[in-house]
Amino acid sequence: EGMALPRRIFPPEKISMDWQQRQRPGAGLCNLGSTCYINVILQCRTYTPPLANYLLSYQHSQSCQQQGFCMMCTMEAHVRKVLCSSASAILPAAVLRDLKFIGEEFEYGRQENAYEFLRCTLDAMHRACLSCHLDVSSQETTIVHQIFGGFMKSRVTCLSCQAVVDSYKAFLDVSLDIRAASSLTTVLEDCVTPKQLDQKECFRCSKCKKKAAAFEKVTVHRAPRVLTLCLERADQWTGTKISKFVEYPEYLDLRPYMSDTAGEPLLCSLYAIVVHSGDTCLEGHFLCYAKASNGLWYKMDDESVDNCDIHTVLGQQAYLLFYAR
Repeated sequence: EGMALPRRIFPPEKISMDWQQRQRPGAGLCNLGSTCYINVILQCRTYTPPLANYLLSYQHSQSCQQQGFCMMCTMEAHVRKVLCSSASAILPAAVLRDLKFIGEEFEYGRQENAYEFLRCTLDAMHRACLSCHLDVSSQETTIVHQIFGGFMKSRVTCLSCQAVVDSYKAFLDVSLDIRAASSLTTVLEDCVTPKQLDQKECFRCSKCKKKAAAFEKVTVHRAPRVLTLCLERADQWTGTKISKFVEYPEYLDLRPYMSDTAGEPLLCSLYAIVVHSGDTCLEGHFLCYAKASNGLWYKMDDESVDNCDIHTVLGQQAYLLFYAR
């Protein structure tokens, strides 16, 4: 598609989307005071099958050359501890100890946003997979991008001469505006609907050389193996929390939102969600629901790990949604 072919880092054929080991759910995570935002992201990462398979195989630590803090080594030790521990709850001590290395903005003992911690952990894992000798075009082929990464396509059409300009952008997660939507499918349909560019963003056409009105259509060009969606609960104008139920399915077909809508269905299965409870986005509590390797769903609320059913999962005011191909 006109993009440079990157140097391969992690072979995608080694990524297994099915659990290699099937067992009961692991331990809960102790809350040391306002650390629930950390716990929910660690649990959702622990129950991401392709990532857990990779971490449990020791593939990273056996070849890691990084000096000092390494997020991949930290996650490898954490996932193994959670899934193999006989304790009902453990303390994610290594993550709490190195919190500043994950994100400089995080302060121990202060409530933070789970989505920001999610993004910072992905960035830290990505950095751990890179060496200083890699060029930028290689970055989309780390194990992190092979699992969580996809590409968006932007097609801008000049309304003066009908010229078309395509561009591509890598992503690890997608934020969605839910203010006017009642369901996830409605939000996604709106995202791929062509929109006229704001007049302030004057489009200068490379063909007719004019500043002209233009329409932009954004689609998923390459779907990730694991799709992470953030339903924006903070109103961008008022800052107040959007406490509304947005319906989301257990199985999601990405094909209608792809650049090529004529292909076979691209089915994704829900495997984890994060829920925020509280009157404002600046305070409250985070908990999550995740599907363990035994195929059963569990409510994970810090130290507590309790069995639940899919109907309970689908009835939540979800903040983060995790789907696996």
